[in-house]
Amino acid sequence: MGQKVRPTGFRVGVVEDWRSRWYASKKEFGPLLIEDFKIRNFIKTKYQFAGIAKTEIERTRDQVVVKLFTARPGIIIGRKGQEIDRLKVELEDLTGRRMELKIVELSNPLRSAVLVAEDMAQQLSKRGSFRRTIKRTLEQVMEAGVAGIKIELAGRLGGAEMSRREKASRGTIPLSTIQKHIDYGFATAKTAQGILGIKVWLNLGEYDNEENTDGSDAKAGQAPQKSKRSHKR
Repeated sequence: MGQKVRPTGFRVGVVEDWRSRWYASKKEFGPLLIEDFKIRNFIKTKYQFAGIAKTEIERTRDQVVVKLFTARPGIIIGRKGQEIDRLKVELEDLTGRRMELKIVELSNPLRSAVLVAEDMAQQLSKRGSFRRTIKRTLEQVMEAGVAGIKIELAGRLGGAEMSRREKASRGTIPLSTIQKHIDYGFATAKTAQGILGIKVWLNLGEYDNEENTDGSDAKAGQAPQKSKRSHKR
């Protein structure tokens, strides 16, 4: 049997923070978990072309804070903030709670596994060649400065009668090394022959290298007072 673990789930609580941060009693936990799913599903469905990599949810006693990590913040914010106000009202109607939305812009969408997988899905849905799509994605992502990438496609590739898997990789993907920041993304492409599954793994380097940027900040007197990472192994 295969022993495969989702890289983000493997690192949660050690070097990765939770995507939903709240506490509830045993009685309330189930309904709140379903509510989180509805919020994420509603936002992802409505803004599927906004390049939303992940949605983080924090709950306090009287409100819900939703943080959206997106490559195209203009689509969600809209002209003079009208679109984000409309989204806030719709989420309040959906949940019956007071909502607060925060937008975080992603500077490089090629360093997000979810966005890379969704971009491949769009190309394959438009009848693009899967081999050409894989090759182009590998080259573009490696040029973005990642340490490694692995792609796996599954389904009726090229319209074949029998489904199969196709794998390709560049660089290194050390999945067992917890200190390595491995980003994982999954997407599906709806084609005329059926649905194709797309998995993407990205090696973004070590967590320590991402956090230890205080040397130059300390010279300018801007070093933070507390640790950026709340969960240490």
